[in-house]
Amino acid sequence: MNEFVYNLAIWLDDTQWSTMLHESYYMYNWVESTHVLTLMLSLGMLFLIDLRMLGYALPEVSASKLAARLNVPMLVGFALMFITGILLFYAVPVRTAQSLWFRIKMLLLVACAINALMFHRRMNQSVGSWDLEPRAPGSLRWGAMLSLVFWSFIVICGRFIAYDWFDCSPSSSGFIADLSGCIDGQTRF
Repeated sequence: MNEFVYNLAIWLDDTQWSTMLHESYYMYNWVESTHVLTLMLSLGMLFLIDLRMLGYALPEVSASKLAARLNVPMLVGFALMFITGILLFYAVPVRTAQSLWFRIKMLLLVACAINALMFHRRMNQSVGSWDLEPRAPGSLRWGAMLSLVFWSFIVICGRFIAYDWFDCSPSSSGFIADLSGCIDGQTRF
């Protein structure tokens, strides 16, 4: 699997658009800034909903009304964050694909998606019975807590991608190198 990801990253890195995006004086910075700003927008909305479920924010507001009002800006933020995240990967594919932090972030994103699907299903099934209560039922609170934890670690991992603590180098070997996707004798930055 590591070799497939590495070869895909090499192929992307060799495209003219990847090089242009990475070497652009302004565009890469605009994409990265947009990624961070839309992250703040979408996670700000999501965290407010999660905190409402836990009873820490806006307990007097109906949970369904709060979620309905915040869903559109949150989803717009997520869509833009997703697009800019793909562009950030596309700009520096080899180094990013061989980053332990990137791989952890991708696993956490999958966990967040599963948690969100389960959370929405549970919320839609039970909203009538507790909508005006200050706190959501236990299963929804667990989903909200997991969401807060997962997304906090995603942001941390995203920030750590910029640093080379576990990047591949000719001397990389062992467990961390395998997790980072290092291919013996093949490094290219």
